Amino acid sequence: QLLLPPLRENDTHCLSFQFYQAGGREGAAPATLNVYVTENNSPLGVPVINSSGPAYHIWKGVELAVSTFWPNHYQVLFEAVSTGQRGVLAIRDITLQGHQCMSTPHPLHLKAVEVNAGQTASFQCTVNGQPQRHLLLYLQGMGGRQAVAKETRPVNPRRYVASFDVKNTTKGDSGRYRCIVQSDRGVGVSSYADLTVKQPPVPIAPPQLTAVGATYLWIQLNANSINGDGPIVDREVEYRTTAGMLIDTTPVDKPTHKIGHLDPDTEYEISVLLTRPLEGGTGNPGPPLRARTKCAGE
Repeated sequence: QLLLPPLRENDTHCLSFQFYQAGGREGAAPATLNVYVTENNSPLGVPVINSSGPAYHIWKGVELAVSTFWPNHYQVLFEAVSTGQRGVLAIRDITLQGHQCMSTPHPLHLKAVEVNAGQTASFQCTVNGQPQRHLLLYLQGMGGRQAVAKETRPVNPRRYVASFDVKNTTKGDSGRYRCIVQSDRGVGVSSYADLTVKQPPVPIAPPQLTAVGATYLWIQLNANSINGDGPIVDREVEYRTTAGMLIDTTPVDKPTHKIGHLDPDTEYEISVLLTRPLEGGTGNPGPPLRARTKCAGE
């Protein structure tokens, strides 16, 4: 492994190098070159360059367009992984140039995203230049999840925005993501942005029964303790007969609630639903309370 010193740049720049592969049987490379870009002492994550494939026996030039700027810093790590074949893998002419890369676009901005579990997280990445067919744009998660750009749209003659969707998100998808632009000459790497996946809230305990009549039930929501994430922005009471027929779901804005217009001498199941901000923020019904109305005339 070869680790470059921390780089703290405050303007657009380009890191270039050359690498050479030779040896192996039937053109197979003797080793794979992985190139990692870490930000602010972050874990290595996933390589931004992987040279697996045939050995070309020529010096190949590569550009790294890294959009991490002061006060943040980044480091580049070169790693050779042997394939078990005899041969040579060499690197030379590692150069930091004070201008943008000539053949590799620079990704500029990637904003943090928060979603509820099960929803789609949509990232927008601003890129220098014009969209081109030979460019591969994808979103790279530090944990290994990736998403190819679903569309691009121009901002002005010199910039465009690429959109990425991380679908069916789970808590495990939370973490750091960055935008990668891969050309035939190198790779553009944005700074990291956080994806936060929140779990819709579910009450831990059932509601509590406080009063009973022939056609009504008074309950206390009892929903202060939850599994999942807040803040709670809406509360609803869902009730059904124990035979399974859903009667209604009612918004509630107080800690106690009267459920009226019920049938006498009938058993009901009553649950509380909680909602946090953003789409898909309503959790599953909490544990049900079973309660029976009084007989008519009691």
